Amino acid sequence: MIRLPALARSVHKWLALIVAVQAVAWTLGGIYMTAVHIDIIHGDRLVKSEAPAPMALPGLIEPARLAGLAPGLERARLESQLGQPVYVVEAEGGKALFDARTGEKLSPLSRAAAEARARALFAERGDVVSVELITKAPLEVQTRPVPLWRVEFEGAWRPTFYISPFTGELITRRHDLWRAFDVVWMFHIMDYDDRQDVNNLLLTGFTWLAVLASATGAWLLLYSFRRRRRPRAA
Repeated sequence: MIRLPALARSVHKWLALIVAVQAVAWTLGGIYMTAVHIDIIHGDRLVKSEAPAPMALPGLIEPARLAGLAPGLERARLESQLGQPVYVVEAEGGKALFDARTGEKLSPLSRAAAEARARALFAERGDVVSVELITKAPLEVQTRPVPLWRVEFEGAWRPTFYISPFTGELITRRHDLWRAFDVVWMFHIMDYDDRQDVNNLLLTGFTWLAVLASATGAWLLLYSFRRRRRPRAA
């Protein structure tokens, strides 16, 4: 007959062995995520923060004219890109970029235009290492719509900008510290697929295993402090 303390000790030992590896990953991941500031992870320092410059309205085409340039026009936004006034348009056919002076359609951006746009937004020093139009999103931008221009700069942590070929907007930025954070986050939430589900079954299961290991350990601790039996009289 198996004694309850022996069973609890055996269960606690094997549960602790199983959970220990993941507990180390949780601890190391938590240390990394607290040691590296979230603003650094986001890459805010990589992007220039410039106040909007005044824009001369005379000479610009009327917004009403955009309806003829972009059928099914839903909304349009006037902004400046590379010192040039442009309209960022959303229509039935998708997003597009137009020259605000001539009405010329500027999208999809060429390789040179995407590189120039990325250079204008890059806040640090460093030349462009590569420019690539991607049609299949890599894991680090898996939730972003493709195609995208991927512009990588030289320098520490391999800063990379993803530019929309339709609007010239900076969709997101990535660097090696972010990529390391992403791997740490994957181990932390135990989602080894798309690294987004924080309520997956694997994480839930390991959490309950950890709770059970703690419960058996607590029971063994209390059991070890039980009152000793008095020795029998001779």
